[in-house]
Amino acid sequence: MEIGIYTFGERTADPETGQLISPAERLRRLLEEIELADQVGLDVFGVGEHHRPDFTVSAPAVVLAAASGRTRRIRLTSAVTVLSSDDPVRVFQSFATLDLVSGGRAEIMVGRGSFIESFPLFGYDLDDYDALFEEKLDLLLRIRESERVTWSGRFRPALDHLGVYPRPLQDPLPIWVAVGGTSASAVRAGMLGLPMALAIIGGLPERFKPLVELHRRAAWSAGHPTPRLSINSHGFIADTSQEAAETAFPAFKAMMDRIGRERGWPPMTREQFEASRTLRGADFVGSPDEVIEKILFQYEIFRHDRFLMQLSVGTLPHPKVLRAIELLGTKVAPVVRREIARWKGKQ
Repeated sequence: MEIGIYTFGERTADPETGQLISPAERLRRLLEEIELADQVGLDVFGVGEHHRPDFTVSAPAVVLAAASGRTRRIRLTSAVTVLSSDDPVRVFQSFATLDLVSGGRAEIMVGRGSFIESFPLFGYDLDDYDALFEEKLDLLLRIRESERVTWSGRFRPALDHLGVYPRPLQDPLPIWVAVGGTSASAVRAGMLGLPMALAIIGGLPERFKPLVELHRRAAWSAGHPTPRLSINSHGFIADTSQEAAETAFPAFKAMMDRIGRERGWPPMTREQFEASRTLRGADFVGSPDEVIEKILFQYEIFRHDRFLMQLSVGTLPHPKVLRAIELLGTKVAPVVRREIARWKGKQ
């Protein structure tokens, strides 16, 4: 199993000090986090796209390109690229360039977006939310398939045998589809034979198993081999369970309550937080042993190929974030890989 991290470069007030760091400082810390993740042997680092003041990353490919010069092995992916409000030609060019400068380590994770700010910002109608994504994903895949493209659609000017450059080192450039819980999205990814990144950030994980089965059945029915699966969840690791909870809760609550005020959610309680970090909860907050147990528990359910932890849900003390990355790479990942290899060896 591949194990990694994803983040949106959160920039919220520190729950302990009330201070708000600058965007430049948050990006400096983010590059340091990616560099450490590479050093401790993690497989993937993902950077998501938002267009809000509480997040610093609106251009994932730029951040990942900066990180590529400070890393050697780790794969670098968006998490996600909001394809519905972007131009597939520019997305492909940006990540093909990243692939070239990183020596073939780039990936694209595309999604429809969990926030809506990018739609008016780039002149799109939110009523076209899904149609935009479907059309633009079709174009992105056409560009990946062929150097010269002839294509037409509703939302973008047509291409008439035009070349898209540069071409990446990887052929094909990996493209994942991020899914938040919609059956139609899982089926679409499967029908296209694309790997799926399933976000589980609430509820009982086993309730998401039907989506995984839909994804795999759709792929099989379309004649594709079993596509890869990633489980993406919130989490935080410390040397002890208590330290992980006490560090993470204020930041988790500040961020989730902020989003909840926009979407009509009630404030997060400590009881809800504690329930979410139990074995059958959605969050991976705990000691290395607890996180290991939980990844393996979910592997029994999903048989997934990749696990990505959103490590910074809200602003957390930077030294503790670095320690969490170190623990994930040196304590959690080796055990998980060994146990899954052992299980597969018995099959």
